[in-house]
Formats: sequence, structure tokens, C-alpha cells
Amino acid sequence: MIRSLVQTLYAPVMLIAWNALAIFLIERHFAIATIALLLPLVIAASYAAERIAPYERRWNVSHGDRWRDAAHALVNESLGVAELAAIPFVDAVVPGPGMWPHDWPLVAQWLLAVLAADAGITLAHWASHRWRWLWRFHAVHHSVERLYGLNGLMKHPLHQGLETLAGVAPLVLAGMPRDIGALLAFSIAVQLLLQHSNVDMRIGPLRHVLALAPVHRFHHRNQPVLGDVNFGLFTTLWDRLLGTTTDDPAARFAPGDFGISDRPAYPRRYFAQLLEPFRSRSRSA
Repeated sequence: MIRSLVQTLYAPVMLIAWNALAIFLIERHFAIATIALLLPLVIAASYAAERIAPYERRWNVSHGDRWRDAAHALVNESLGVAELAAIPFVDAVVPGPGMWPHDWPLVAQWLLAVLAADAGITLAHWASHRWRWLWRFHAVHHSVERLYGLNGLMKHPLHQGLETLAGVAPLVLAGMPRDIGALLAFSIAVQLLLQHSNVDMRIGPLRHVLALAPVHRFHHRNQPVLGDVNFGLFTTLWDRLLGTTTDDPAARFAPGDFGISDRPAYPRRYFAQLLEPFRSRSRSA
């Protein structure tokens, strides 16, 4: 009974309830830092759901990677906070054309930011599978051999910076306020947890619209051609336009299906992964 409820409600609760709570707090003029305090609760909820309704039980067992993944998450989210704090300084130094719709309701501004960032980050992700120098940094993320929520926050910080630049810089230049930036950063973190979740979620026809775990798992297949699909962050829209969408509701993934096929000995420790792109001869995309 509980497992069935988690399978059905996990995705909508994570998507709607947490983002709605963040928007509510900003509307009530809570400090932006309050949003950051929600993230550990979101991670805890993801962790609990993966224990109640796992997609693959063996992926709930640490492969000696849990502390490494936590280090990636801590560093990358801290960098996200620093980037957020820089928004007013960027606005002051490089004033935008004043295009941002400040008079829109907060939820509409948030949705605009999400959809615009989805375009930039998805295209940067797509490019990371086609340009060798970008792939070297992105390979850190693809080196995982099991998928669970925290994997979504496991990225080389330089690659995260490039994706952030592609998705968020146009919004900042358009005059996006810092509170919308905070909501966007929080939504991206929630979405990354959902994309890589080890929950056996049931999302029905939403798999045609939203880039959640049942769709994103195809992207992590360890064969270069097979994995060059489903690049979307929030939606499947850009994959449909790029012709990179694939899906099979009956497909089932198991240990051994993920990772980098031609780099079985890819470094597993945190600092080794930070250095690897500068000396890697991993496959070109």
C-alpha cells in the first residue's frame, strides 16, 4: 500500500509541493537563504522514497561512492549559492535591457525562468556529448554505475558552471531578480534529484512531457550512441526538436547498464574526478 502510494505520488509531490513551498516562502518575504535550507529536506525525502519503493534495490547500496557524491553535491550547491549572490553585481556592472516582466505574478516569472533555463541547459548538455573538450568534463557525471537521487548533483564544477552560464546568463542579462534566481536554482536541484531517482515512479503520460527518471535513465546507458538521447533538464521539448528523444515504457535497466563502456576504470574518488578531465583520453562524443 505504502509502496504503491510512493510510486504514484512521489513525482507530483516533489515537483509541485516543494516548488510551491519555495514560492510561498518568497512571496511571504522570507530570506532567500530559507530556500537553501529546504534542499536537505528534499534530499532526505528522496532518500526515504528510494528505500520504500526502489526501482533497483541494489542501487540503494553504496558502492563506496556515497561520500564522494555528497562532496560533489555540497561543492556544486555552494557554488550555486555564490552564483546567486553575484546576480545583483552582474546587474550593476552589465545592466540588461530591462526585458524582465517584473509585473507578472511570481509563479509566472518562475515558470518563465524554468522554461528558458531548460532550453539553454539542454542545449549545453547536448553539446557536451558532441564536443570532446566538453565531454571530458561531463564524463564525471556519466561515470556513475548506479542511479539514485544524489547522482543528479554529481557534476564537475566547471561543467556545472558552463551549463549554468548557458541556461541562466541570458535571464540575468534580461534583468531576472535574485528571488527568481533562487527559485530557479532550487527547482533545478529538485529536478536533478527526480531525474536520477531510484524510485520506481509511475508517471503515465507525463513521460512524454517531463524529463523525469523513467525517461532520463535511457540517457545514462553505457554505450555512446545509445546514451546520446534524452538530454532535457525539465522537459522533453528540446529533445523532440533535436530529434534525440527515445522511450520505451517496457524497458528495464539493471546493474551493468550504466557508466562509460570504454572507461571501466574511470576514477572514483572526488579529487581524482576533478583532475581527470585535464588528462583524460575518454571517448569523444
